[in-house]
Amino acid sequence: MTRSGSHVDYPHSRRRRSHGRAIVSTVVALAVTAGIGYWGYSSLVAEEGPDDPEVAKATAHLKKFLDAWQRADARRAALLTDSPDNAESLIKSVMANLDPSKTEINAGDAEKKAEGEVEVRFSVGMSLPGAGRYEWDSKADVVKADNKWNVKFHTEVIHPEMVPGQTLALKTRDRAPILDRNGEDLESASLVGTVDARTGKGVSGLQARYDKQLTGGSGPVKSVVVVDRRSGQVVKKLTGPGASQGKPVRTTIDPEVQKAAADALSAVEKNAAIVALDPSTGHILAAANRPAGMNRALEGRYPPGSTFKVVTAAALLKRGMKPSDPGECPKFAHAGGQRFENQDQFLLPPGSTFRDDFAHSCNTFFVNARDKLSASALHDTAAAFGIGGTWDVGTTTYDGSVPVTTSDNDKAAATIGQARVQASPLVMASVAATAKEGVFRQPVLVPGAVKKKYEAPARLDAGVFEGLRGMMRATVTEGAGRALRGIPGEPHAKTGTAEFGTENPPRTHAWMIGYQGDRDLAWSVLLEDGGSGGADAGPIAAAFLQNLVG
Repeated sequence: MTRSGSHVDYPHSRRRRSHGRAIVSTVVALAVTAGIGYWGYSSLVAEEGPDDPEVAKATAHLKKFLDAWQRADARRAALLTDSPDNAESLIKSVMANLDPSKTEINAGDAEKKAEGEVEVRFSVGMSLPGAGRYEWDSKADVVKADNKWNVKFHTEVIHPEMVPGQTLALKTRDRAPILDRNGEDLESASLVGTVDARTGKGVSGLQARYDKQLTGGSGPVKSVVVVDRRSGQVVKKLTGPGASQGKPVRTTIDPEVQKAAADALSAVEKNAAIVALDPSTGHILAAANRPAGMNRALEGRYPPGSTFKVVTAAALLKRGMKPSDPGECPKFAHAGGQRFENQDQFLLPPGSTFRDDFAHSCNTFFVNARDKLSASALHDTAAAFGIGGTWDVGTTTYDGSVPVTTSDNDKAAATIGQARVQASPLVMASVAATAKEGVFRQPVLVPGAVKKKYEAPARLDAGVFEGLRGMMRATVTEGAGRALRGIPGEPHAKTGTAEFGTENPPRTHAWMIGYQGDRDLAWSVLLEDGGSGGADAGPIAAAFLQNLVG
């Protein structure tokens, strides 16, 4: 992708002008401004009174020409001139290039120059997207030949600052680029966002959030210019802002990691996202979405399912449980009249431990462990991971929500990342990063725009994180994260299958989160309506990590 630069909104394909000789009237001295210009001239003949029939007929004829031009009916306007092909081509060009949302053209004073020749002044006002209101004055000679009135057409009639071979167009103010951490153009359509081609304003993503910085200030983002019709080169600037320059927006995105994430999603047919973080700094290294458009990676709201068991496990470890403690994993568990079950109703053999239950993602163990937790335990532990705070990231994000539970059923569902627990892929990547780092580091995308990073209101003991790390590694080596086995970098992970909707059986989002033991990289993979975390999100995570190691 090349950097955004100035350009003229001017079509490449142009209608060939007539080779007929244009009739050019005597040029007079002009003084035109961006507002309503005015000029003086020496009359060739004495001005006739307003009741002169020739003046009235010539003015009426010009009004027909101006009315057709105002309606952008170039053909009708052209037929009222002595050079229809030239007139039609130029009027079409001007109206297409300027694309006014409103046009007002009014005839003014008229003066009889000679028998059968009347000069009529007129004013043009247009509302131009991105350029605002633009007005100018012009004049036209209306001549009578063979008892028929015609507008004597030449380029200056349309605008007195033009000469033959030129037209009017809009030039967009130079827009500064959005950069990755290496200072190159950011290759992420979902993050960069879009600019309205008509108004020149950013309408989504970083283009919208930093529109003023990228363009160099407020005010019109486009100017009216005279351009050469053949080359499209700007000949003269008629309106617009001064020499204010936009400033680039620099992000933390690592182009290598971003490409690895985008490539891992390239063959995915469902909506999906990958987020990667540097756990030591919180810097967002990648945020890839498929399809591009909605930034589900940073803004999406989903039940995190069993990936939230990292938080639940932390709450249980904080309460004194150890990974080696016994942990029964039956097919079913009950709470508040609701039956909970494991995926495909699996169960683990007698003698299984808390560590085994985490690695294999046993729902029934976590549901049955709810009695060890208070109504606020999950909320408070999630807060230590930064969930539910207001993050100053430099772009729009959804920062998660883990409400205090209100019933036994609510608590049971919350332990496995269901009920009212909500998170974005960014939040869950941050959960994995916090597990690796041992402390919450608020994610950051645009460091220069961050005024105050969010600080978690509580911290967990080192022993809690030590236990989490061992269980996340076991998820890969022994449990549901088998898709990552054999990938270099000592991946640690947690799978998740999150139910949503009201169908029976329910549909599910597929998740996998984790971090690399040998480098500062934590990540999150979401596959919307994607099935199982281990079976469906796992291979995507594996492809992402494999892309990084080659």
